[in-house]
Amino acid sequence: MMYFDGEKNKKRKKIDFKKVEKMPEIKKKPVKKIGGKPMERPISTKAEGTMRLNRYIAHCGICSRRKADDYIKEGKVKVNNKVVMEPGTLWTTGDIVMLEGKKIESQKFVYILLNKPKNTISTNSDEKGRKTVFDFIQDSLEAKNLGHLRLFSIGRLDRNSMGVLLLTNDGEMNQELSHPSKEVEKIYQVQLDKDVKQEHMETLANGVELEDGMIHCDTIAYVHELAKDEVGVEIHSGKNRIVRRMFEHLGYTVIKLDRVSYAGLTKKNLPRGKWRFLTDNEIRRLKYFDKPKKARTGAPKK
Repeated sequence: MMYFDGEKNKKRKKIDFKKVEKMPEIKKKPVKKIGGKPMERPISTKAEGTMRLNRYIAHCGICSRRKADDYIKEGKVKVNNKVVMEPGTLWTTGDIVMLEGKKIESQKFVYILLNKPKNTISTNSDEKGRKTVFDFIQDSLEAKNLGHLRLFSIGRLDRNSMGVLLLTNDGEMNQELSHPSKEVEKIYQVQLDKDVKQEHMETLANGVELEDGMIHCDTIAYVHELAKDEVGVEIHSGKNRIVRRMFEHLGYTVIKLDRVSYAGLTKKNLPRGKWRFLTDNEIRRLKYFDKPKKARTGAPKK
């Protein structure tokens, strides 16, 4: 199998894209089992006790802590009917918090992994009446008395793309995973309208100049030895439609785009259009997600 790495001298473990559909999920520590199956955590508990005000606002699913700091400093937050300007102010159970004149309350956070099908929208609703990813989960959430929660997708996929999609009402997690500094790993299986030339594979690995700057694949490889029109791409960029735009820049049309991994989560054992709650360990891994450590680099081999 032929691989091309985005950083020529980078020593890294190669990904076998030929087996990309069977990639293992995040390694899990032993968890409590019920009926022989690992216990999933559909929701997290509400905020209680004492915590910093910015954290409480984030726990309400409104925004990230950083954005909460801005709201507080701008005088848009009241605690027990008094304007608070200090983000470090402590919130205690029973305190009434108002944001821009509206009372906010902590929510139970929900974390869902969906194997998104093609021809679905990643937003909560669509003015054209097209099917959204939330149509797949709404009935089940209502059956669990969670239908009132407003979820959104992290790492959106466009209408014609498929694969791993994370749904939650945790605004802080969304902000963290979406921030460019986190360099969240994403792996795609891409089918093109024609064979991909070897020199173009090298070009994508070394980087191409798009309208919004330079971008390169961290790793790119042919999925099959004989069929050269299907490649696997590992990338950390979160720019809009980045994989499609990279190939379009070189004269290709993407026929099929399937995200098989996002932040270590895969669609293993999850058929198209099906979903599941994340496990406790998966939630912890995402909450404390940090960008991968860069491998040491050395002189190029002669």
